[in-house]
Amino acid sequence: MRRLTSKLAVVVLALVGAGVLLASGGRVWVSGTVDDAVLGASRISGTGTEVASGVVALALVGAAAALASATSGAVVRRVTLVVLALAGVAEAVVAARVSLSPEVPLGAIAAKAAGRTGSIETHATVTAWPWVCVAASLLMVLAAVAGWIGAARWRGLGARYEAPTTSAGARGQRVATDWDRLDAGDDPTLRDGASGT
Repeated sequence: MRRLTSKLAVVVLALVGAGVLLASGGRVWVSGTVDDAVLGASRISGTGTEVASGVVALALVGAAAALASATSGAVVRRVTLVVLALAGVAEAVVAARVSLSPEVPLGAIAAKAAGRTGSIETHATVTAWPWVCVAASLLMVLAAVAGWIGAARWRGLGARYEAPTTSAGARGQRVATDWDRLDAGDDPTLRDGASGT
């Protein structure tokens, strides 16, 4: 369980899910036939981006949220994990809707091809891609839940990436940090008493 909730596992799970969703955008999700006065009797198909326009955008949101959760502080980390979960749920809803009623988006594509608005009656079948996307979406949700459980143990990027802070001396006076010394032209890496050239 500890391994699944680690920062690396969460980011990898989320990125795998987002990668599958991005790849699915160009794949055929729905195909079928239409019998129309303009189009005639013909076969028609729709890719992921055509029948589920938000699939790529939500995948990018999920990937960005996963990366942000791994590099941010405690509060922002929680917010980005919620965003990751919401992106995963939204993806699953979009893909499931296409899977359960493929005639609706395919009819809209047929109407557009005929130069009309609305929808044309079609006989549609679903490929495996929408269900693959539902599974990929659940990976993103799983990553968000695992991240939420393990986020308290995650460390940030490290002190070297954090803004320098001012420390107080024994009597409360301000003590210069290494950054302050660098700003003043002093090299803190040199030993006390040594001078640079």
